[in-house]
Amino acid sequence: MKAVTWHGKRDVRVEEVPDPAIKEPNDAVIRITSTGICGSDLHLYEVLGPFMAEGDILGHEPMGVVEEVGPAIENIKPGDRVVIPFNISCGHCHMCDLQLYAQCETTQVREHGTGAAVYGYTKLYGQVPGGQAQYLRVPEAQFGPIKVPEGPPDERFLFLSDVLPTAWQAVADADLPEGGSVTVFGLGPIGQMCCRIARHLGYRVIGVDGVTQRLEMARRHGIEVIDASEVTDVPEEVRQRTSGRGTDSVIDAVGMEAHGSPAAKLAQTLTTMLPGAVAAPLMSHTGVDRLAALNQAIDTVGRGGVISVIGTYGGMTDPMPMLRMFDKGITMRMGQAHVRRWTSALMPLVTDESDPLGVMDLATHRMPLEQAPLAYEMFQKKSDGAVKILLQP
Repeated sequence: MKAVTWHGKRDVRVEEVPDPAIKEPNDAVIRITSTGICGSDLHLYEVLGPFMAEGDILGHEPMGVVEEVGPAIENIKPGDRVVIPFNISCGHCHMCDLQLYAQCETTQVREHGTGAAVYGYTKLYGQVPGGQAQYLRVPEAQFGPIKVPEGPPDERFLFLSDVLPTAWQAVADADLPEGGSVTVFGLGPIGQMCCRIARHLGYRVIGVDGVTQRLEMARRHGIEVIDASEVTDVPEEVRQRTSGRGTDSVIDAVGMEAHGSPAAKLAQTLTTMLPGAVAAPLMSHTGVDRLAALNQAIDTVGRGGVISVIGTYGGMTDPMPMLRMFDKGITMRMGQAHVRRWTSALMPLVTDESDPLGVMDLATHRMPLEQAPLAYEMFQKKSDGAVKILLQP
C-alpha cells in the first residue's frame, strides 16, 4: 500500500509499504477513505524528529471502511463505515472506566512514562503506524472505532477522530459559568472548533490569531476576533472589551508553535539539529517550548478564572509565572482528548443537516495522498489560505 512516511525534518514521502494485517484477536483493518493532517503532525515535521524513526507512517485522523476483523470483534464487521479515534483505548481498564481514555492502562507506553498509544505519533506514544495511508491496522477494535451512517460525505464525520472531541474537551475544561466568556488563542482547526462549540453552547467568544484566512473563517461563524498582527497588547485589548476584567476562561489552542518567543524558537531549532540520542533527552528534560501564547493566556484570563490548555507542549522544565498565577487564583486544566468520552454529545451535531458546528466549513484543501509532501509544506507555511488539509487515498 501507499503511505506517508517520515524521513527527517520537513521530509515526508509517499512510499510503498507492506499492507497491515490482523495480529491480535481484537484487531481490525480498515480501508482509509479520508485522513487529516493535524497541527500536531507539524511538530513531527518540524520539531520532534528526535523521537521519530525513518519510515514511520504518519497520521492520526482517519476514517474509512472495515475490511477485516479479528475473531474477538463483534461490534463492527466488514463493510461498516467507521471513524478511528487518535488515541488507542481498550474501554475496560481502570482509566477507561473513569472515561480517561487518553490514559488507557492497556496501551500506556510505560517505556517512556506516557499515556495511551497514539496512531502515527513518535516513540513516546508507541510508534504505532498511522492513518495517512491506504489501509490501517486498528488495535483494540472492540472499543475504538466509531460507526457512522452511510450517505453524508466524510467531512461530516472525519473530525470525530480528533478535532471535534479535542475542541469539545477544551471547552468543557474551561469550566465556563452560565453566560460566561472565553478567549481562544489560535484559530487553527482546533481553535476554530473551540470557538464554534463555545458559541453553540451560549458563551461569549473572542478568537485571537494573526492569520487573515483564519480570522475570516472565525468571523463567518459569528466569532468576535482580535487580529494579533495589528494589536500590540492582546490581553489589554481583551480587558478593554470585558470591563477591565478579562474573560472568565481562556483556551490555549496554540501550544509550542506559538510565535513571539525567538529565544525558545532558536532552542527548538538547534535541538532538532542534534543527533537523536542527544536531542531526545534534551527535549524531554529541558524547557525548549515557546510559551508566548500560554503567558498571554495567563495575562488575559480574569481573576479566579480557568485556563484550558489544548495546544501541544513538549518541554519539561519550562518556566511558569507561578507568582502571577497564584495571585490571580488561576485554575489550569490540560491534556489530550479522551475521544470516546465525547462521541455521544457530538454525534447529534454532526448528523444534524443544519450543520450547527460548521463541519463542512473547516477543510480548505482536499488533496490526493500522493500530494502529501506538498500538503505538509502548505500547511506548515499557511500558504494558499490553508487552514485544514484532508488527504484522500
